[in-house]
Amino acid sequence: MSDVEYDVVVVGAGAAGLNAALVLARARRRVAVVDAGEPRNAPAAHMQGFLSRDGMSPAALSEVGRAEIAGYGAALIDARVEHVDPGFTVRLAGGAALGARRLVVATGLRDELPGIPGVAERWGKDVLHCPYCHGYEVRDQPMGVLGTSAGAVHQALLLRQWSDDVVLFVHTLELDEAARERLTARGVRLVHGGIKRVVAENDGVRGVELADGRMVPRRAVFVFPRMVPHDALLTALGCAAEDGRVVTDRTGRTTVPGVWAVGNVADPRAQVVTAAGMGSAAAIAVNADLLDEDVHLAVERHRVGGGGR
Repeated sequence: MSDVEYDVVVVGAGAAGLNAALVLARARRRVAVVDAGEPRNAPAAHMQGFLSRDGMSPAALSEVGRAEIAGYGAALIDARVEHVDPGFTVRLAGGAALGARRLVVATGLRDELPGIPGVAERWGKDVLHCPYCHGYEVRDQPMGVLGTSAGAVHQALLLRQWSDDVVLFVHTLELDEAARERLTARGVRLVHGGIKRVVAENDGVRGVELADGRMVPRRAVFVFPRMVPHDALLTALGCAAEDGRVVTDRTGRTTVPGVWAVGNVADPRAQVVTAAGMGSAAAIAVNADLLDEDVHLAVERHRVGGGGR
């Protein structure tokens, strides 16, 4: 049994979840947002590429977004969702339960970093992932790309737009001749040998040390992490997944009726501005779905009240 009933429960208060809640609350739906307080972008001091919010801190965006949805009457609940029963009953850590006609899951993902010393310590500062998010801020500096996944090749090719001095540390990568030719033609220098650690001094990256003792000076290091969606709630409900991610349509609707997934839990590559747009699109679709149900129930009541006519 639920303690409180809502039209929509949104799980996750990042840009996707908050924007979904904003649109739904403005549509006069009864909305609750439940958030465990573990945003993916917490290590980042700023976010870029979001029109009118360029350079704003993720924490500031969250604070403004929370105030906006609260102003429209949405409930904000700081808690962890432990389980969702079909139907939907959203069960929180501590025993509380929320009833929901529809569910929007915006639980994001976690970045699984390679176990190279120094990477986790500087993550989000000068050990980075997204050139579009951080490339401009480290422009014209000596950059390094750690060859820990196949995505490193594309990263290195792309980063040449921001710096003339880009090194790809081959590490465990197996480069074919075509990749080598593309990298060399693009002006990316290849450094072979295993990586021992990322070296930082005085609160800044200074270089990459190799297993043989060589030190290659760098001021910014990029790495392509393994992105692991926080999709346990979705898969437990039976939402279909392909290639490691939950299947959705363009509005975020999953294969389970009444359940939407938005933001990085559905699209690992979505930036903050993209995630916010996904939340808006899902909210409009959710409201339309609720409207269909409301009208259907109204017609049934009308028929009963009108003697079946």
